[in-house]
Amino acid sequence: MNLSVAEKQLDVARGGLRVADRYEDDTIIRAPFDGVVTLKSAQPGEIVSPQFLGGGGVATIVDMDSLEVQVDVSENFISRVHAGQRATIKLNAYPDWQIPAHVIAVIPTADQSKATVKVRVAFEQRDDRVLPQMGARVSFFEDGPKAVAGNPAPARVGVMVPAGAVQGSGDTGAVFVIDGDRVERRAVRLGARSADDQTILSGLQPGAHVALGDLTTLSDGARVHVEQ
Repeated sequence: MNLSVAEKQLDVARGGLRVADRYEDDTIIRAPFDGVVTLKSAQPGEIVSPQFLGGGGVATIVDMDSLEVQVDVSENFISRVHAGQRATIKLNAYPDWQIPAHVIAVIPTADQSKATVKVRVAFEQRDDRVLPQMGARVSFFEDGPKAVAGNPAPARVGVMVPAGAVQGSGDTGAVFVIDGDRVERRAVRLGARSADDQTILSGLQPGAHVALGDLTTLSDGARVHVEQ
């Protein structure tokens, strides 16, 4: 009789030990991936729960190897963007650095207030200068001709100009090219456009100088004065 009672008490003690081990295990927070802690919402000694800070967690962790850019693209141009498309990223902190990139996905929903669609873009090279929450601009490359007889397809070349230097929208527009002390209005074929830049696919050679500002005051052949 005493042996049976002792065995039952032992089973209860073992159950209590398992519960205690579970409680101890719950005091250790394990991240689901390797990364860097960028924000601590709790301090040692504080009591936390799954609903801590509205479900925001006790810390923010960033996987530096999977950083990406989310950019808003106008509805007028979203039909030209697709997964796998080549692109370049320019960080506001390094405006002269063009980073190779590609489109991960087009998020299938639009922002009605801004008439834009969000697009996810991935970096193709890892660099310590790229940090979370940095401002960035993305330029998309239109698809070039398909490869023929096993040869790689040539890349389509475009010229980037400030968006304010272009009249028109959609596929065609015009720019005023500065030639000496006069301007020439030139029709161009338009590519991808961001908030600040416009890609010219044809009609403008690299290195050309274009007028920027209130283009309504200019006309073909108008005389201008260029200040260095």
